[in-house]
Amino acid sequence: MEPVDIGLWGVPLAILGGAIRVSTPFIFVSLGEAITERSGRINLGLEGTLVFGAMSAYATAVLTGSPWLGVLVAAATGAIFGLFHGWICKFPKVNDIAIGIALMLFGSGLAFFFGKPFIQPSAPDLPAIPFGWWSSIPQVQAALSINVLFLIGAALAVFLWWAFKNTRAGLILRVVGDSSDAARAMGLNPDTVRLFATATGGALAAIGGAYLSLYYPGSWSEGVSSGQGLMAVALVIFARWNPLGCFAAALLFGGAGALGPALQSVGVTQGYYLFYAAPYVLTLAIMILTSSPGRSLAGAPGELSITK
Repeated sequence: MEPVDIGLWGVPLAILGGAIRVSTPFIFVSLGEAITERSGRINLGLEGTLVFGAMSAYATAVLTGSPWLGVLVAAATGAIFGLFHGWICKFPKVNDIAIGIALMLFGSGLAFFFGKPFIQPSAPDLPAIPFGWWSSIPQVQAALSINVLFLIGAALAVFLWWAFKNTRAGLILRVVGDSSDAARAMGLNPDTVRLFATATGGALAAIGGAYLSLYYPGSWSEGVSSGQGLMAVALVIFARWNPLGCFAAALLFGGAGALGPALQSVGVTQGYYLFYAAPYVLTLAIMILTSSPGRSLAGAPGELSITK
C-alpha cells in the first residue's frame, strides 16, 4: 500500500502523539508533588529524584533485562529520597525549599556519578499499546501507540481525585495540610503524615524518571530531564492541587513540548526550534499568573510554605 499523504492533519496528529509521550513524566511528578503539597510540604528536590529514578531504572533494566523491574527499583529509590527529605524537614526551623534545592543537586550529582557506566549500554523499552491498529496511516498509528505508564497515570489521577474527597486517608492528608493544630487535636502526628506523603511523592516522581529513560526518549544521559521536575511544581500550583487538573495541565505542557517536533515532522525547517522553548515559556507565564497579587492561591493547603 502506498503511503497516505494526510497534509495539515499531520501537525495535530503529531502534537497529539507528542503530548501523550511528553506529558507522562509530568503526570507522575505533578501527582506526586500534589500529594506532598496537600500534606503541607513542598519538595523542590523532585528534579533530583526524577533524574536518579531515570538512572536507577535504566541501570536495573540493563543488568536484569526487565524494564518493569527498573520501574520498581526507581520507585523504591524515589521513596527513599522522599523519606530522607521528610525526615530532615521535620526538625524545627528547617526550610522545605532550601532542603529541596540541596537534595535536587545531591540526587542529580549522585545519578551522574553512578550512571556513567550505563550511558552506552542499551536497555529494553517499556511496552506500548497500539491503539491505532485500525488505521493504515503511519501517523495515526504512531500517535495512538500509547505507553502503559500513561494509562496508569491517567487512572491514578482519577483515583487520587476521588480519594482526596472520599477516603479517610484523603481527609487526614487534607487536615494535616490545612492545619497542624487541628491535626494534633484529632490525635494525628503531622510529621508522620508528611513523611509518608513526601515518600509517596518521591516514588511517583522517580517513576516519571523511569519513563524518560526506558521509553521516551528511551536512553540514559545526564540531560534526560531538562528541568521537568521543577516545571511540575509550577504545574501543581496551576492545577490548584487538583489531581485531575494536574493531568490536564500535564497534557497541556506535553502538547507545548511536542510543538517543535510536530512542525519539523511536516517539513518546517526554519524557526521550528524556537518552539522547543514553549514548555519553559508556558512555565514562566503560569508562575507569573499564579503569583499575581490580584489572584489568590485558591485551594492551597494552609500549612504550605508558599502560603505563609
